[in-house]
Amino acid sequence: MKTYTTKQGDMWDSIAYSQMGNAAHKDKLMAANIQYRNIYIFPAGFELVIPDVSDAVVSDALPPWKRVQG
Repeated sequence: MKTYTTKQGDMWDSIAYSQMGNAAHKDKLMAANIQYRNIYIFPAGFELVIPDVSDAVVSDALPPWKRVQG
């Protein structure tokens, strides 16, 4: 199990991107840390569980700026 300690100003999507490789994984990140679901912008020092993810395909229904480029 991997964990991440938040820095002041972290948000779900930026943590998902930096720790899981894609902001689209933020739902999985939030589900693994349900106790913090009401926090939008984190203060420093919260320890989050980073779930394992596969290289899932991101839906084309996402707006262009959230799609994987490659």
